[in-house]
Amino acid sequence: MADQGMTQHHGLLPDSFRRRAPGVGLSLVVAAVAFGLQRASGIAALSPLVLAMLLGILFRTVIGKPAGTHEGIAFTLRPILRSAIVMLGFQITLTEVAGLGWSVSLAVVATLVATLVFAKTVGRWMGVDAKLAELIGAGSAICGASAIIACNTVTRGSDEDVAYAMACVTLFGTAAMLLSPVVAGLIGLTPDVYGLWVGTSIHEVAQVIGAAFALGDQAGHAGTVAKLGRVMMLAPVILMLGAMARRGASGSETKVPVPWFAFGFVGVMLLNSVVSLPQPAQHAVVTLTSFLMTMALAAMGLETDLRRLRLKGMRPLILGALSWLFIAGFGLMAVLLAV
Repeated sequence: MADQGMTQHHGLLPDSFRRRAPGVGLSLVVAAVAFGLQRASGIAALSPLVLAMLLGILFRTVIGKPAGTHEGIAFTLRPILRSAIVMLGFQITLTEVAGLGWSVSLAVVATLVATLVFAKTVGRWMGVDAKLAELIGAGSAICGASAIIACNTVTRGSDEDVAYAMACVTLFGTAAMLLSPVVAGLIGLTPDVYGLWVGTSIHEVAQVIGAAFALGDQAGHAGTVAKLGRVMMLAPVILMLGAMARRGASGSETKVPVPWFAFGFVGVMLLNSVVSLPQPAQHAVVTLTSFLMTMALAAMGLETDLRRLRLKGMRPLILGALSWLFIAGFGLMAVLLAV
């Protein structure tokens, strides 16, 4: 019996740990390199999430996925990712979201829902795979890469679907970040309205901050709070997509799990609204959350096969462009009506 225990646990380390360590370790190294490159570049709006995904794909394409890493990569894509989503709740409080006011909050929610419906509907008309269209819609409507990988826990698209959706939000979110200050100057938006607009319509948090603060602190703060309102909608959207997926899977052998981590996200956000962490602890939690999300994106890249990605064609990219134009136009109209 003792020998059996030693065989099972290999001393002090459980067998499950030893099986997962190579894949988790590789994802960690890729994430660390992505963080290092982002900081070395000095470009705050350059997302380490996107860099990690690209580095993972590059590693998989040039070197291949090393033997023995599959279980650890899968672990990074599930428990580690879900833990990071729960920890996102520490970055939002109800007070911050309430500061938007009911009319702006309604504009944020209306824009988010309309964009999701637009992407799914137009995607169906264009013949884009329903799961990929859903991920493009989630990335455009909520918070870019974080929303894509969070929603994919219930959407269950392929790794190539996730990579393609990521490419869309990176490309068009970056374009929005660069063009929005120019558009604001052309049509004469005030700093407050401009900030609310970019916070309501630009994909990634980093892209919103880059665009909003380009026109000063007033615009920057308005954009940040509006974006936090969209991030808060991540949990309800995941629950809604999960319910839709379970209804669609009723009677089939594949059952979609209840995304309990979404309730964890809400619980942490409520806790953060009542009990404030000390500043050093808050900073540590934000950094850890970002790093765990980056590890998950690195793992996703390591699982992505470019040959299968190319088979998706150009239609999803066009859908990404149309979704960007839609959320920009609808978001501007909604904010102007709200203020």
